[in-house]
Amino acid sequence: MPFLTAALYQFVELPDHAALQAPLLAVCEAHGIKGTLLLAAEGINGTIAGLPDDVHAVLAYLHSDARLATLEHKESWASAMPFYRMKVRLKKEIVTLGVPDVHPALMAGQYVKPDAWNELIAQPGVVLVDTRNDYEVSIGTFAGAVNPATASFSELPGWVEREMQRGGKLAEVDGSKPKVAMFCTGGIRCEKSTAFLKSKGFDEVYHLQGGILKYLETVPEAQSQWQGQCFVFDERVSVGHGLLEGGLALCRSCRDPITAEAMASPLYERGVSCPGCHARTTDEQKAGYRQRQKQIDLAEARKQAHIGAVQNTSQKQ
Repeated sequence: MPFLTAALYQFVELPDHAALQAPLLAVCEAHGIKGTLLLAAEGINGTIAGLPDDVHAVLAYLHSDARLATLEHKESWASAMPFYRMKVRLKKEIVTLGVPDVHPALMAGQYVKPDAWNELIAQPGVVLVDTRNDYEVSIGTFAGAVNPATASFSELPGWVEREMQRGGKLAEVDGSKPKVAMFCTGGIRCEKSTAFLKSKGFDEVYHLQGGILKYLETVPEAQSQWQGQCFVFDERVSVGHGLLEGGLALCRSCRDPITAEAMASPLYERGVSCPGCHARTTDEQKAGYRQRQKQIDLAEARKQAHIGAVQNTSQKQ
């Protein structure tokens, strides 16, 4: 039976988020749900998977909190369970930008629904920015999008500051800041990015409601401006139009997506290295990865869940 995956987030004030951790984990485990949920004072973020009735039961539990009554989620299907365990973690931010006093619930840009996105990004002068990390952009993005080439989301503010300078992609033109459209996988990073740009004085800032996933789910491929695959943070690795699994694999060493061609390279070794990271790790590190992969292979042969350990909720991560 296929598994239902639900990706969700909401910026909302949760001053008691620590008290929500244990009950939420208990509900998820009672329904056999796996995945990761992040709780912070600024809201909730995460992806869960399980049988449809069980996923919907957890969503109903979340909606029972009046502050999360309008929590939206995006559904997709996986042929196998895409997660190894269930984690509910406490964080300072549900997505780490690292800039204080940026409050998306109060100051984010304007939502643009997927069916209106093509019209927006076709407008002259609109700067289209992919707020995801470079390894995600490498397998797919919107036509004409700017890639900030970041290794982590927390690097984006620095890129913005540099590009606001004269000659940069976000520099003023005739005394006015440009119109900016931002997007990410599910909407959370671009929503927070637009709040940051608003704090820097940008007035016309837009973000794709529901992110790339909602766009791929609702916009017909014949009308789509999306090119390639969309990286997702689970065992599906990537999805394409209609949210169909993209057929890419994941390097267990660097966690980057890899193609069939990369797996055919002599630099690829399952669980140890790929062409992208082979030169970045030492022989000692490779030996450690090789031993780890051996243990995983043994666990799979014995039909044991090597990676799916029980979470200790008392440990802050």
